[in-house]
Amino acid sequence: MTKWVYSFGDGKAEGASDMRNLLGGKGANLAEMANLGLPVPPGFTITTEVCTHYYKNGESYPDGLAAAVDAALAEIGRITGRGFGDAKAPLLVSVRSGARASMPGMMDTVLNLGLNDETVIALAADAQDERFAWDSYRRFITMYSSVVLGVEHHLFEEALEDYKDRKNYHLDTELSAQDWQALIETFKHIVTKERSAPFPQDPQEQLWGAIGAVFGSWMTPRAIKYRELNAIPAEWGTAVNVQAMVFGNMGETSATGVAFTRNPSTGEKALYGEFLINAQGEDVVAGIRTPQDITEAARIASGSEKPSMEAAMPEAYAELVRIYGALESHYRDMQDLEFTVEKGKLWMLQTRNGKRTARAALKIACDLVDEGVIGEEEAVTRVEPQALDQLLHPMIDPKAEREIIATGLPASPGAASGAIVFSSDAAEAARKAGRKVILVRVETSPEDIHGMHAAEGILTTRGGMTSHAAVVARGMGKPCVSGAGSIRVDYKAATMTVMGRSFSEGEIITLDGGNGQVLAGEIAMLQPELSGDFAKLMTWADKVRRLKVRANAETELDAQTARKFGAEGIGLCRTEHMFFDAKRIVAMREMILADDEHGRRAALEKLLPMQRDDFTRLFSIMSGLPVTIRLLDPPLHEFLPHGDAEINDVARALDVSPEKIRRRAAELHEVNPMLGFRGVRLAVAYPEIAEMQARAIFEAAIAAGKETGAKVSPEVMIPLVMSQPELDTVKARIDAVAQAVMSESGETIAYQIGTMIELPRAALRAGEIAASAEFFSFGTNDLTQTTLGISRDDAASFLGRYVQQGLLDHDPFVTIDQDGVGELVALAAERGRATRPDIKLGICGEHGGDPASIAFCEKQRLDYVSCSPYRVPIARLAAAQAALSKEARSLA
Repeated sequence: MTKWVYSFGDGKAEGASDMRNLLGGKGANLAEMANLGLPVPPGFTITTEVCTHYYKNGESYPDGLAAAVDAALAEIGRITGRGFGDAKAPLLVSVRSGARASMPGMMDTVLNLGLNDETVIALAADAQDERFAWDSYRRFITMYSSVVLGVEHHLFEEALEDYKDRKNYHLDTELSAQDWQALIETFKHIVTKERSAPFPQDPQEQLWGAIGAVFGSWMTPRAIKYRELNAIPAEWGTAVNVQAMVFGNMGETSATGVAFTRNPSTGEKALYGEFLINAQGEDVVAGIRTPQDITEAARIASGSEKPSMEAAMPEAYAELVRIYGALESHYRDMQDLEFTVEKGKLWMLQTRNGKRTARAALKIACDLVDEGVIGEEEAVTRVEPQALDQLLHPMIDPKAEREIIATGLPASPGAASGAIVFSSDAAEAARKAGRKVILVRVETSPEDIHGMHAAEGILTTRGGMTSHAAVVARGMGKPCVSGAGSIRVDYKAATMTVMGRSFSEGEIITLDGGNGQVLAGEIAMLQPELSGDFAKLMTWADKVRRLKVRANAETELDAQTARKFGAEGIGLCRTEHMFFDAKRIVAMREMILADDEHGRRAALEKLLPMQRDDFTRLFSIMSGLPVTIRLLDPPLHEFLPHGDAEINDVARALDVSPEKIRRRAAELHEVNPMLGFRGVRLAVAYPEIAEMQARAIFEAAIAAGKETGAKVSPEVMIPLVMSQPELDTVKARIDAVAQAVMSESGETIAYQIGTMIELPRAALRAGEIAASAEFFSFGTNDLTQTTLGISRDDAASFLGRYVQQGLLDHDPFVTIDQDGVGELVALAAERGRATRPDIKLGICGEHGGDPASIAFCEKQRLDYVSCSPYRVPIARLAAAQAALSKEARSLA
């Protein structure tokens, strides 16, 4: 019989940390802490399998679940000496979600469940504190009504603010027990009015409502969006954790907090976090009150006048320090902790591997190696390749003038400039329109996830270092300044005001997430220096990876950047990009407009020295590393002018009639240019183009070899080939040019000729093509288009829906479609090797910088991946992690 519920508490648990797929991350770690003998309030976990059953069976629960929940509740009651629904000694519980992958702020939580008009009186008597009891009850009503019953949270907030205004109160802490009682009646009236039903008083009804809400929240738009952004499958589901309540709002000897065993922004080895005295957990992360520092050192550094936990609660602080050391030692990684102090006693509510910035991840991984906790190979697996992207973006130039308009908390490092927007919808719309924006909010909530993803940076006027905005921004690698309390935001007027100065939506500001500064205007940025921990980790990664990493580059800057980031050659040089320079486009158009071969060759002679110079510089920068140069690929009409004014200008420059240009453009016009007159077809029809480019390549190889002293072995790539005879036709021309250049120069050139595999037919006939091609480079951008029948430029209107509805696991232009495109790659690799065992195989589409696609390339034992220069470090680390995977090692 399936076990649906796992209990924990009283120094033991039915689960363990290795059961996160079944119990979720939170449930597995609660069980592990209980097994370690740490102070964990007793509770139980409803498994993720129940969530799967729930959605597969019309949102119904499996047989036996109710009985298992009742038994687990009874066990909590035995440990605590309380009963669920007992009017004299009531057991109150929290209900939290817990997926196997951490989803901060994505899922709904209910605290103080079990309170009603009767049990609140018992709670007050037991605690000998009426105010605490009624405060807990009002919190429960607002939370439960919002999460479970669907009553808008702002209705309760507005009622509270109205009451405070009438009573001339400024802070919630000024309200007495009698005030809360009066407000609770107002709150219950709001619920009745909104639902046409009273607030539920039966604890069992409350519990099953909350369990259903947790499962229901797995499919809310914000949860779906978070899973989409973080590649979390919907079928994983979430677990539900029900746990005896401990209270941080029982007076000045009680508190609640969030802590990290190391600084999640910098990686510094020091307890880092925040807490609030006389508060419940949601108060810290929601940003409703500005929290206090945990350590005295942090308090001094922040300039806060409020006492630290170390000073205010020394015994609880000492216990927290002991436990954080034990947990980090046990898990061998930085931990993110949630805790509550109830009347001086510390209780642990959660531990998990903490989210961190890329810089912190690097430092923590390297420090753990230095401390002897983990080895170099494990350190390589500890840093998400995509996270390195955070380190490859600009920072504010130290020499730039700063007009500081406000200062908040440095919640997430990095810097960004953009136009102010005040809503997440506006941020998303701006991104789609190609505009960079800064999202400015009083505080963010999970509903803002799409706007935070779209914005360059996030600014909030409330909240601390562990608020929703801070945690999510760090995970996304976006700069964030939180708690900038001097700023006043007026959503209705679409303005933010600070120190008497007003900024409207659309005005440019800059955020420095490293020091919490908000700056007026756009500030000059600098590229970061990659050294220290970054260099150390990359060295370890390079030791274990098998795949080579090249870069897609056709300019000097691209090539230099690629070398700086550790590229081992150029896997794709798109020669057409070189022709759009103002001087060269004239000769290119002259060639296209020529009436015969003689005229085309005359124009190409003008382009030859330019191309030769381009290639010489690339070869010199690469200094003997492989360089793959793709012959002209796009259709010729792309180089012709558009619009009457441009046509007339070109006509004058070339001394031809505008009509001739229009006539030639009409001749070259295609209904579907992606599948038209391009690639190898240009070289077949106009071999003189390929001959000019080949001569430029070979002459440049000789020149660069003499300049650098390094042997240059160019790789000439013929695009869009579909058959061996087609390849042979162009290859013969290239070989003839190579022989001519070697004869003229008296030099020997070691070169290779290969092709891009971009068409399904080329993949299927790879065995024949390999007889002529010395290498294959899989052009997975076009191979994805031609295999799936989807235009990359037109797919945005429907691909998102396909992913959301589960019709596709991911965007196939971001991560390779392993079942379709991947099978063609595997087939072409197998057939190519059968013909030519030493054939060189690589990938040069956008997938070359995607970690999941790189893992696929490792599985297929390709020789290299090629990606944009700024993704080279990501590819190096991803290739190392792919090599360390169990599957890769089994194939080695």
